[in-house]
Amino acid sequence: MKNNYPFDPNLKNHLLIALGFGFWIFIFLFFTEPLDIQVFSFKEKLTYLPLYSLAGAMVYLLVLPIQRIFYKKNKQQWFLSNELLFFAALLIIGLLIFKPIFSLIVNNYTLWEFLQLFFIPAALTLLPIIILSRWAFGRFAEKKIEDSKIEIKGAGNYDNLRLFFKDLIYIQSSDNYVEISYLENGKVKNALIRTKISSVKNNFPKLMQTHRSYLVNTFYFKQWKNKNGKSELVLIHDIAIPVSKTYLENVKNSLNFATNKV
Repeated sequence: MKNNYPFDPNLKNHLLIALGFGFWIFIFLFFTEPLDIQVFSFKEKLTYLPLYSLAGAMVYLLVLPIQRIFYKKNKQQWFLSNELLFFAALLIIGLLIFKPIFSLIVNNYTLWEFLQLFFIPAALTLLPIIILSRWAFGRFAEKKIEDSKIEIKGAGNYDNLRLFFKDLIYIQSSDNYVEISYLENGKVKNALIRTKISSVKNNFPKLMQTHRSYLVNTFYFKQWKNKNGKSELVLIHDIAIPVSKTYLENVKNSLNFATNKV
């Protein structure tokens, strides 16, 4: 149940799903004519059935705040259990809204008659459309996210790391390996990959070299620090990165600092 499930947090796409849901409700009622809807004339169908479509779209939109709560609580992750809870909430809210509307427009059926003759058949017909729509949007969103990540490759086939450039803090060389420091869910993590720092520098020129053994993402620069006559860059979480004389001038120019401020 804690398996990751494809999810798209884009509100615009969920509005499209809501509109599509409402449209399919109209199609379902217009052609299947459950319960007493078959007594409606063509004009009455065009008058009353859009109300069900609008109600269906509103049901989906009303569940979106619950979805947002789950998403934020899970630190922007979406699990299968969250998807199942979403649909449970969708069914409950749908029942609470559709039963009074149906009783007002068509007939005051008992709850069991309404469930058996209308709600359950409608749910079995319409829910797969929502499930497929959400899954498709989720897969597309995940692909866009993956495509926007960078990949630091090592010597082996599985010796690599994919991450957002903005999450990369710094890279330190260690013999034939590089140690990558990066953020994951707000916490600093490290990964060791077999490659040379020169190779990483060539592949990612946006990283600034401060030392023959260090590459830095300047986004996390906080301040300069002089310690025992040596210069350092202080990054996020007070991480100190040495600046050698070889790269000092270039670092200062890159960060737009005057010489007398160092």
